[in-house]
Amino acid sequence: MSKRFAICTLFEGGYHLGVAPLANSLYASGFRGVIWAGYRGPLPAWAKPVKESEGCAEFQVGEGCVIRFVALETQAHFTNYKPDFMLRIFEAYAPDCDGLFYLDPDIVVCERWSTFEEWIACGVAVCEDVNSPFAAGHPRRVGWRRFYKGHGIQLRPKEAFYANGGFVGVRREDIAFLELWKRMQDCLWKAIGGAEYTGLGGAKSVTLRGDFPTCFDKTDQDVLNAAIEAAEEIPVSFENQQAMGFKPGKALLPHALGQDKPWKKNYLRDALRGIRLRMVDKAYWRYAEGPICLFTPKQMRAKRLALKIAALLGRFIQRG
Repeated sequence: MSKRFAICTLFEGGYHLGVAPLANSLYASGFRGVIWAGYRGPLPAWAKPVKESEGCAEFQVGEGCVIRFVALETQAHFTNYKPDFMLRIFEAYAPDCDGLFYLDPDIVVCERWSTFEEWIACGVAVCEDVNSPFAAGHPRRVGWRRFYKGHGIQLRPKEAFYANGGFVGVRREDIAFLELWKRMQDCLWKAIGGAEYTGLGGAKSVTLRGDFPTCFDKTDQDVLNAAIEAAEEIPVSFENQQAMGFKPGKALLPHALGQDKPWKKNYLRDALRGIRLRMVDKAYWRYAEGPICLFTPKQMRAKRLALKIAALLGRFIQRG
């Protein structure tokens, strides 16, 4: 009997402009199944028509692939809600699911889907972050250990790799990892005043009192990595920095870090400033056309032309 896998993501505001290309890229990769999308605010205009399914609004991406939108009322910043949402899907929405992948809505998938099914069989699937590695004795890691020791959780140094929080794949048999991640996040929220605090721009910032006050300035991502240290019996499988397009090489999951999202960028202006195209910029617009169509044909032609000109200018204009 073949295994069943599901995808989930979280979005609000303009991030729906990332959800559609993410879904398109998953469909193009060969994924067939349910994409669970937790959201706040109104449903995006492109998500029509929808039908009710299992208490959710369901939108068809293509044959055999749907998005089920789950309205969320949590006050937590969505970057801090990932293990909660994944556990909710495993336990309530998809109890027959064998494995679940969380992807940020500013990621696109550029590899055949079977690769991810093979990857998750190796353990909890994560990608190395742009800031990786942090050595075993790095103050950030030492800070995590000191904080969680006070909460009865023992962390032990493993690999120096530091995972990006934008992608996590977990088999049902490894669900204890999500429970541990959530437990460790709950400890942090109690210490800092709530799950709405995060190191991301535009959100409430966090500074932990203690020897290393910035050891949790990436909240969910730091706790994810602390959970990797705390998980003794659960295997973790790292892909390297190329996987998210942070270094040259084959990118499986190009990831648009920071506030500079592909749907916001002015590529010609950036090119004239010496800012070169990223892998994720090219990949995003490749998957923006369909099957979910976000932009008119005229808008797509203009964007493709801008990308070509920006790529050409990038050969001659570079930041000093």
